[in-house]
Amino acid sequence: MATRHQARSAVIGLLYAYDLGNENIAKFSDEILEESKIRNKQRAFSNALFRGTIEHLSRIDEEIILHLKEWDYESIGKVEKAIMRLGAYEILIAGTDRAIIINEAVELAKELADEKSPKFINGVLDAVGKKETQTAPEQEAEKTKAEKTEDTASAPTKEPLQQS
Repeated sequence: MATRHQARSAVIGLLYAYDLGNENIAKFSDEILEESKIRNKQRAFSNALFRGTIEHLSRIDEEIILHLKEWDYESIGKVEKAIMRLGAYEILIAGTDRAIIINEAVELAKELADEKSPKFINGVLDAVGKKETQTAPEQEAEKTKAEKTEDTASAPTKEPLQQS
């Protein structure tokens, strides 16, 4: 039985083919996954990752581009892009634990990309994950602040709450 690591590795292959211009690769994903012996739950997992990444590709690419330092997105290798896209999808959209995904992406980069890629991918995905983590509390604070402002504007007077 295939592991999630093997399933993700197969998804990298699908994303790579998609990036090369084979937009119909989704039609053949089951056959490709079968060749890699990705079956049953892991096949469903792989297909969900692949389709989810493709569906959210523009948002994922925007997030990755935001965190590139001194890099032109178009000059990044297609394997590296595929690994970062999958990692960003799992962090931002699927909500998988950031540390697990970054570790998995680094391992995939060690296997599939050049020797400098693991560090590069780690840095980009770490930034993507931190941005998402920091944004949620900031948005909540802004929402709470707005609600308080709205409450004070609409209520004639409010007595302070007593804490026990």
